[in-house]
Amino acid sequence: MKFIGIIPARFASTRFPGKPLAILNGKPIIQHVYENAAKGLDAVWVATDNSRIAQAVSNFGGQFVMTREDHPSGTDRCAEAAQLLSAEHDFEVVINIQGDEPFVRPEQINALKSCFADPKTEIATLVKVIESAEVLFNPNRPKVVVGKDQQALLFSREAIPHIRGAAKENWLAEHEFYSHLGMYAYRKDILQQLTQLSPSKLELAESLEQLRWIESGFRIKVAQTRFESIGIDTPEDLEAARQFLENQQS
Repeated sequence: MKFIGIIPARFASTRFPGKPLAILNGKPIIQHVYENAAKGLDAVWVATDNSRIAQAVSNFGGQFVMTREDHPSGTDRCAEAAQLLSAEHDFEVVINIQGDEPFVRPEQINALKSCFADPKTEIATLVKVIESAEVLFNPNRPKVVVGKDQQALLFSREAIPHIRGAAKENWLAEHEFYSHLGMYAYRKDILQQLTQLSPSKLELAESLEQLRWIESGFRIKVAQTRFESIGIDTPEDLEAARQFLENQQS
């Protein structure tokens, strides 16, 4: 099975304009994402609508594809890029790597790839066992309930499932909870179908686009990772990432 990686990257971020070009340890964030993704994939492209991002990618020797400005999500930008690339490149599965995840690891990409050993897999994503109450009760860290067949049953910003009759400080001792890491892999045809779906009630309630897919009948296979996701959404997150790198190097 042939896999490609697509990294959606836009310049106009509300909380951190120009984020992909912010410098982390001497390199733009988008270069960190690209180089780490390339450790797990033979072919990687940055999908962007911005000439400055495209030039930065070209400067470090990466591949890029120009996409429209009006995409409402990274998934939609990935879908357009995949459609453009399919004219000249042969692939079956697209791995969507977020452009603000500079510490993505090849082990995570390989975990996503392994989901497609099952020919019924349509979409795959990553989960990690939650180890702290800080993550469990943080609405910015989506949670997921996983079935016995390793299919996602539900995503929520709330701590799910609710442990009835137990104090919240004891929930982690009562049940194994999972956080969702927002890296996806899709069969090429499924990715195009996802972009045709209208926003759903659950999605609008939680502001989680994967709920739209589940409500429409698509199945999401999950793979576990032991590596934490460190995304950069704000300038403060960038400082935390710099500190993380310093700690690794010391």
